[in-house]
Amino acid sequence: MYTEEREKEEFKQLTAQKQSEESVRGRWARFNFCSPPWRTFFLWHFGEEWLILILLGIIPAIFSWAMDYGIEFFLHSTIWVYEKAHDHVFLQYLAWVSIPVVLIIIAAGFTYLVGPQAAGSGIPEMKAIAKGIEIKDHLSLNTLVAKIVGLTFALGSGMPLGKESPFVHIGGICAAQLSRFAAYMGKVKESKSQTVELLISGCAVGLACCFGTPAGGLLYSIEVASTFFLVKNYWKGFFAATIGAFVFRFLPVCDGTFETITPLFKTWFRQDHPYELLELLSFSVLGVLCGLAGAFFVFVNGAMVRFIRSQRPISQFLVKTRVLYPALVTLVIATLTFPPGFGQYMAGELTQKETLYALFDNYTWSKHLQEDHFDPSDHSVAWKHPHVNVFGTLAISFIMKFFMSAVAISMPVPCGSFVPAFVIGAYLGRLVGEVAAVVLPEGIHNNGTIFTPVPGSYAVAGAAAMSGAATHTMSTALIVFELTGQINYIFPLIFSVIVANIVAQSLQPSLYDTLIRVRKLPYPAELTWGHHDGPSIQVEDFMVKDVKYITLSSTYKDLHKILFSRQFRCLPLVKSSDSMVLLGSIECVQLRALLSQHLSRARQLEYLREHAQDERKHMSTPTSEDENQKDIQEVSPLKRPIARGFQDSDITLKSLLCSHSIVEGLEDDPDVEDTMTKKEILEWEEQQLEDKVNFNDCKIDPASIQLLERTSLQKAHKILTMMSLDEAYVTSAGKLTGVVSRDELRKAFEGLAKVRTPVTHPPMETLRETRTRCRNTGTPEATELHSLLGGESSLDQPAEPEEK
Repeated sequence: MYTEEREKEEFKQLTAQKQSEESVRGRWARFNFCSPPWRTFFLWHFGEEWLILILLGIIPAIFSWAMDYGIEFFLHSTIWVYEKAHDHVFLQYLAWVSIPVVLIIIAAGFTYLVGPQAAGSGIPEMKAIAKGIEIKDHLSLNTLVAKIVGLTFALGSGMPLGKESPFVHIGGICAAQLSRFAAYMGKVKESKSQTVELLISGCAVGLACCFGTPAGGLLYSIEVASTFFLVKNYWKGFFAATIGAFVFRFLPVCDGTFETITPLFKTWFRQDHPYELLELLSFSVLGVLCGLAGAFFVFVNGAMVRFIRSQRPISQFLVKTRVLYPALVTLVIATLTFPPGFGQYMAGELTQKETLYALFDNYTWSKHLQEDHFDPSDHSVAWKHPHVNVFGTLAISFIMKFFMSAVAISMPVPCGSFVPAFVIGAYLGRLVGEVAAVVLPEGIHNNGTIFTPVPGSYAVAGAAAMSGAATHTMSTALIVFELTGQINYIFPLIFSVIVANIVAQSLQPSLYDTLIRVRKLPYPAELTWGHHDGPSIQVEDFMVKDVKYITLSSTYKDLHKILFSRQFRCLPLVKSSDSMVLLGSIECVQLRALLSQHLSRARQLEYLREHAQDERKHMSTPTSEDENQKDIQEVSPLKRPIARGFQDSDITLKSLLCSHSIVEGLEDDPDVEDTMTKKEILEWEEQQLEDKVNFNDCKIDPASIQLLERTSLQKAHKILTMMSLDEAYVTSAGKLTGVVSRDELRKAFEGLAKVRTPVTHPPMETLRETRTRCRNTGTPEATELHSLLGGESSLDQPAEPEEK
């Protein structure tokens, strides 16, 4: 008999389902979706990947476009107030300093009150999340609001901060929220592996909708956020990034800002002979300088972050006050960039966008700035000083921007480091280009034609190399191609980026890996060949040993108990409880359909028919006609099993939006009268639950991914990541011993991060492992084999003596 508790539980579930159906029907009744075409389209296409990807591209692009208006408003407001007080230097100083300080205080305070996780770029946390590690509230709506508002005020202050890195985080938040919304509308359990795949696409959209670079944004997101990337997901990221970049560049055309869609920083370098082959040496030297500068930039920023997070009294005081540290940093930077003061030596009145426009121009400043008349739109005049030549102003600008940016991005406000590194590299490249133009005043002779170096091309290469060196990425070259529309300098740019990465990766970890180490985030680093860092954690140390499973002899009652205990995606099928030999796995959707079919209305009517026939048989002698009729009924029973099972989306959206039922074969039989009471129905169901489960109608997956108990933590994470799995079973000699999901991996990495600092490896470290692989064969696998065989491996037996 069913217990009263079970009756109440089923009654509550039935009541909740009816209320949900009525509310959804009422909600959709307000819209004109009653026609069959609309209903069919919404039912079968809503929640599909292409529609989610379109929304993922549009939403961050609208955010980026709207934020640009707010940022420009604050920047122009500061300039307007500054120019209004042109007769009083002190009032100019107050206007130049007070507005940025107020804006940065608002950004820091709003971020702390609404979403503290929005501080910084968010890319280190996104790297950990893409590895399967869950970080609390990092992808929440509060963090999204704090990120957008705080970033608008922080960039509006004019500080050397970046917008692109925080938008990678914003794109990831939008992807996570869309994934949850699609799972909610489809009434299916959210897949963590699919969510991670969508997060990578969101990261690509974040960069694409700031620079208008879909291809570069996708490659950058792959390099930064993922270690293993499935090629089948490439189109998703590229599609979403293209939508985001197009919407971001199309909206300014709609409001009249631009006439058509063009590259954001379009350059006009010569096309016929862009550079001489000997200049590749100059670009390689520029790559070395950018690599050294990028490594030192990471070191300075890491030192500032460690200082703020240290236990020193001054550090603890700055952390508690929250807004004091960013206010002091903004005050110092605004004072240094004050145009009548020290800012006159480093073009302090220009914004970062205006600075890049000037650094990428076609002029040679050592000659151009000697003229007396300039175009009002020519921003290069900001580096003209009566007492210091252009080399001095560029050198001062480079040094001051370098340290100001390294300190500014350590403030607890939404900010990024990609654009500051980009601008610093452009300064360094422009300086090298101007030097090259002076060293070769008459240019390079080639077949009677003189080709002078273009300093602007060195600025473009320096921007790509410096940002690539700081982040350990190669995709910055492609980003610059799309950003400037300049493809003629493909080889100089790629050479500069490669050389800068080789130098930087040999000196320092990337900027994001440094923050992962400082913050001790649970980051699953891949162990390289011959790398040993203490005792390794194995699967048997963190797996779940209490595994819910079903056997070949399980009854429907056992199946009901397991399915209603908690929500599973699939259950393992073993031969028996004694042997525990794993035969495969079955999706819970199929098991629920099997259980529903066994307790269906059709089977109940069949039971009533058989019961009625038995009563008539006892009351009268059956005739030959009745026997034939009975044979026909036995050959074609009423029950109609559904082999494919019910899909979750069919049970929800179809039943809510369609007038007909999806479950066929469950109609009442007019010849059979349902006279069973509730008590009799419960007794009948209890009898049916005692039957053994018939797995013939279920699709069993016999090739479930299995792990061994001695598999390392890093290798288990690699398998689940590469196979896009949410869980894997642990076996020993074919016997089921446990299960490992992404939650267990996350907890294991969190525990590992508390014990020791996370270990990260640069992407190009494999280039330096060749010699190690050749001379070192003491791999962890070999060590485990020696321990299992008692130190004597059959692979390393002494040679037998030769017969004489």
